[in-house]
Amino acid sequence: MIQQETLNLLEWPRLCQHLSTFAATKLGVLAARRLSIPETIEESEQLLAQTQEIYRLEQNLEVQWSFDGITDIGDSLERAKLGGILSEQELLNIATTLAGVRRLRRMINNQEDCPILEKLVADIRTYPELEQQINHCIDEAGKVADRASIKLGEIRRNLKDVRAQIYQKLQNIIHQQGGAVQEAVITQRGDRFVIPVKAPKKDQIRGIIHDTSSTGATLYVEPDSVVQWGNQRRQYLRQEQVEIEAILRTLTEKVASIYDELDHLLGIATVLDLTTAKALYSLWLEGNAPEFIDPTQGELITLRQLRHPLLVWQQQHEQGSSVVPINVQVDPKIRVVAITGPNTGGKTVTLKTIGLAALMAKVGLFVPAREPVKIPWFGQILADIGDEQSIEQSLSTFSGHIRRIVRILKSLKTPLSPNPSLSLVLLDEVGAGTDPAEGSALAVALLHYLAYHALLTIASTHYGELKALKYQDDRFENASVEFDDQTLSPTYRLLWGIPGRSNALTVAGRLGLQMEIIEEAKTRIGGFSEEINEVIAGLEKQRREQEQKAQEASNLLQQTKKFYTEILEKTSSLQQREQSLKQYQEQEVQKAIAQAKEEIAQVIRQLQKGKKTGQQAQKATATLQEIGERQLSKLEQCKYAYKPKVGEKIKLLRFGQTADVLAIDEEQEEVTVRFGLMKMIVSFTKIESLDGKKVEVTARKKVPIVTPSEKQKSQSVPMIRTSQNTLDIRGSRVAEAESNLENAISKITQSGVLWVIHGKGTGKLRQGVHAFLKLHPQIDKFELAPQNEGGSGVTIAYLK
Repeated sequence: MIQQETLNLLEWPRLCQHLSTFAATKLGVLAARRLSIPETIEESEQLLAQTQEIYRLEQNLEVQWSFDGITDIGDSLERAKLGGILSEQELLNIATTLAGVRRLRRMINNQEDCPILEKLVADIRTYPELEQQINHCIDEAGKVADRASIKLGEIRRNLKDVRAQIYQKLQNIIHQQGGAVQEAVITQRGDRFVIPVKAPKKDQIRGIIHDTSSTGATLYVEPDSVVQWGNQRRQYLRQEQVEIEAILRTLTEKVASIYDELDHLLGIATVLDLTTAKALYSLWLEGNAPEFIDPTQGELITLRQLRHPLLVWQQQHEQGSSVVPINVQVDPKIRVVAITGPNTGGKTVTLKTIGLAALMAKVGLFVPAREPVKIPWFGQILADIGDEQSIEQSLSTFSGHIRRIVRILKSLKTPLSPNPSLSLVLLDEVGAGTDPAEGSALAVALLHYLAYHALLTIASTHYGELKALKYQDDRFENASVEFDDQTLSPTYRLLWGIPGRSNALTVAGRLGLQMEIIEEAKTRIGGFSEEINEVIAGLEKQRREQEQKAQEASNLLQQTKKFYTEILEKTSSLQQREQSLKQYQEQEVQKAIAQAKEEIAQVIRQLQKGKKTGQQAQKATATLQEIGERQLSKLEQCKYAYKPKVGEKIKLLRFGQTADVLAIDEEQEEVTVRFGLMKMIVSFTKIESLDGKKVEVTARKKVPIVTPSEKQKSQSVPMIRTSQNTLDIRGSRVAEAESNLENAISKITQSGVLWVIHGKGTGKLRQGVHAFLKLHPQIDKFELAPQNEGGSGVTIAYLK
């Protein structure tokens, strides 16, 4: 019971609802909303490994990972097992699901870095023969096809012939009795073909009246001459229905015979969809994979820049305020953390953020924090957060808290817990709601107890006695939520090692309480309490000064990096000048050789009259030719000795930034690099080593010369919007959009055009796109699209 209470208090169902929006199938949505919590660390590590592999698949642009065709066939399988007959559409859904799962398995098997997923899909059977049989018997429209059986084909040919006979006879009657016919059309009433006859002239066309118009002026008559053909058609229709049922029954029986295998396949498809939803949600949160640590081995709990996932969702989808991240670093010897600070300062949100991070790691989700993410695997996550006051149960606030704490303590001792010492306990306002003296005493005793029986306890409090526990027991630590004395408001930052001030009087004043009341309250505060607050204020001031100095050191480091980059650029410039000089020298040598050849040729022409002299001149020419070719060969072989290696850092000449080498293609003379958040392929000629050395190349590529008239002609050609030159960044953040823009620009040919769909919204994304394009060296100009092409929601960028 307390486990489910904790999930509700941490708003875990709401997070699962957000996760379900990333699922592709109905089964995936249901699985995400009913996400179960693993009971062993091995199961959590398995789920996390699956998420990491799907995460890599999603980022691989060559893999078209999708769940097209996979549907919820669970009800159909159950009905087939019970002996029912499946409809055409249900059978088609089974066929498309088999094909969809087979496609996913093929993608997984084609990857080299997906051993967990490969093992997951290794034993599933996709029954291509059943899929082929279903597709043979049922057409794309969801109807049983004529080819399903010889008998059905024959019946439908007979139906076609009978229908033709009926139409021919009715057409003749309409032609012969045109005056008695209300309208020259053939229609149906039920399964009988009829013609509209004028009521006063019904005797001219004798037959069976199947219907009458609302006014009574028209009778729908089946003439006597086609009644026999209509009866024959009805018999064929019944035969057709019997044959269709037989075909569907046969297919259904084949489905029922492999019920267990298909049910297993459906379960694997659901796992893959749920794991994909986890990977996409983690990617959207900009989370990082957690690493489960063992605090007993001296490993530090590390959650830097941790953000509350529900607040991130609120910021992105509900126009919420910016999320303030917190830093959580807990020494392995610490068992209890007491968080103090003002009301509305973020203590409760901090507890929920840590609790959700632990749960996300357990179910295989990435944690929205900076790398490295190191957190223990908590066997139980137990919380007492919020006010449990209940009039119906005669419970006060204090009683409600105590009842829940009793359930938490019982859960720590239950044999169902794999290891009680691996529990995380979160307590909000521990000991509140009763006499302060008794409440603080009870809180101290409770935290001492939990220090022995839980791996980590984090409690928020206003009691000063809890702040002093750190100095009495090295298993205790203090933390506080920061309060800005200048703005008289909380910053929501979490500070470690410093107890917080409640700032109750300051908060009351900010909320509008009369100053005369606040001033009198200040006179009633004990002097010792005021001294403690002054000491805490001094510690906070020292911390701010240290943070300011750390920021200054960080700025100095950035300036050093910038200076280093400038030196590299200057070094590159000098090397380019050296290369230009070598090329100039090579040209001069070639000119000298050409001039020497011309002079020798003249000597040969002058000395042709003399036999000996001419031979000697020709010999001299051949010798000079050999020398020239030898010199040119040496010049051609003069290349740089630098070659990039996988894993090292290189410099991108185009951006002036460093990148990591991921792969090398010697034949194409290209390297695949990771630059920031994106991967890109660049030529050897566009990179160099960090010390300014160029890459060895085998040949220079010829650059086509375009005349001004040709350029003007090419630019006059109207630009057509296609999927290749269109980038949709709606819903992206500005930083993410900039990396996508850079990647898209690199793929557009010279003098091309890029259509950027950013949407209208608040205009912040459009402003960020325009600011990026304005400073980009490859962009000639940009403008908003015409109204019929998106207007202010689309920007057209023209490349140089």
